Amino acid sequence: METIITDLLCIGAGLAGERVAIEAGSAGFKTICLSIVPPRRSHSSAAQGGMQASLGNCIMGDGDNPDVHFEDTVKGSDWGCDQEVARLFAETAPVAVREMAFWGIPWNRVVPGKSTYFKGGKQYEKVEAEEKEGMITARSFGGTAKWRTCYTSDGTGHTLLYTMDNKVVELGVTVHDRIEVISLIHDGATCTGAVARCLKTGGLKVYLARATLIATGGYGRIYRETTNAVINEGGGAIIALDTGIVPIGNPEAIQFHPTGIVPTHILVTEGCRGDGGTLLDVNEKRFMNEYEPEKAELASRDVVSRWMTHHIQKGLGVKSDYGDHLWLDIRHLGERHIKTKLREVEEICNNFLGIDPITQLIPVRPAQHYTMAGVRTNKDGAAYGLKGLFSAGEAACWDLHGFNRLGGNSLAETVVAGKIVGEKIVEFLKGYEVQYNTAVISDALAKARDRVERLISGSDGKENVFAIRNAMQDELMDRVGIFRNGDDLQKAVDNLQEIYARSQKVGLHSNGTG
Repeated sequence: METIITDLLCIGAGLAGERVAIEAGSAGFKTICLSIVPPRRSHSSAAQGGMQASLGNCIMGDGDNPDVHFEDTVKGSDWGCDQEVARLFAETAPVAVREMAFWGIPWNRVVPGKSTYFKGGKQYEKVEAEEKEGMITARSFGGTAKWRTCYTSDGTGHTLLYTMDNKVVELGVTVHDRIEVISLIHDGATCTGAVARCLKTGGLKVYLARATLIATGGYGRIYRETTNAVINEGGGAIIALDTGIVPIGNPEAIQFHPTGIVPTHILVTEGCRGDGGTLLDVNEKRFMNEYEPEKAELASRDVVSRWMTHHIQKGLGVKSDYGDHLWLDIRHLGERHIKTKLREVEEICNNFLGIDPITQLIPVRPAQHYTMAGVRTNKDGAAYGLKGLFSAGEAACWDLHGFNRLGGNSLAETVVAGKIVGEKIVEFLKGYEVQYNTAVISDALAKARDRVERLISGSDGKENVFAIRNAMQDELMDRVGIFRNGDDLQKAVDNLQEIYARSQKVGLHSNGTG
């Protein structure tokens, strides 16, 4: 049995996990990142639109500051966020953006002089100041008072993750990919690492650490229709819950993004609407300006998703073999804009829908997108219940987003929380020693091995895991979606309890070939 000892164990190697690892590695602590995929395949790379930070460089962001960003975040959270965390976040975001520029992020920059932009399908003119030339610019996103979302065309997550991973390599931080953590090692008071399974060999490994970070992202794949990658199934939340000690915060807080393409549910960025795209119904008539006269398509995501669903329920959706949908129209933005600032949107439409968004409408409807829920932490990222356990990014309930997240605050959170939590972990490690209890380690390993062997042997039953997952996804999508009521929620609870009972009887199926 391979046992590996480190100072910090980062479970997850996306933006949040690697940013924490960079902080610890820079301070001289031995750090290991674990990931079920190579780091550059992490779901962080799928984020298109940008990262909010109140730089105030472009003319439409003039006068922006952390106070305005804080206010937008609190309002956007439906007044449900931790305001101390929101304040800390808004004040740190500009520092984080400039730091990422120093590390090599090719942020889009201010170009002085006249240019045009679209709002509500109409064209307007703006003039950028000569003295701001070359400074980091921003675009408009929903629920914000200023243009604040810093971006690299529509591939911001991609450029951030590659730059972050380059920094990890530069510092010599160890990354073990194709490794799945299946349980935390703890004695009921202190976390001292994790038991993991190698996805290449099937063998178990023990990782011992003075500090352990959960940064596994969200768990959107528990829903049938989601923008999330197939790896986002909630591994971090599961290992926390399995302790019986560490709580999950705000599990009811699930965000639906207005523009998942139909039928694949892949996200097309909010930048489409921020840059002036509009939503149309079956009659190719714009409707968000009727429901939200002030913000229209750029109301916050929860508001837009609710009105879109309401509009479909009124019979104004477009009929299709994959259910009713609405249209996203970016044709008026023009070929040059789409090919330079919405390149990934064009590629997604071409590759997955076989359409050209320069000349054709994009079929969209709301899809599950983000989990505001996660491992409950304090403002330092320390998990409640177990000393030495931390969490950051979408895996955590840092409580920055409350009951709704603003677009652009997610990428910002991964980098900002990664920086802040990383600094706190460094402080923790400087004054902390741990005694590894061999009995606790052996017990955790034995339980993990027994669990795997029972699944392989089918000794608990032969339930099919995929059938169970599909039943769970359908139940959540149909009864715990955008609109909820008491009767549906009670039925969902009853049905999910039955599905859970079936899940305890899962066994491996094999046809004996291969």
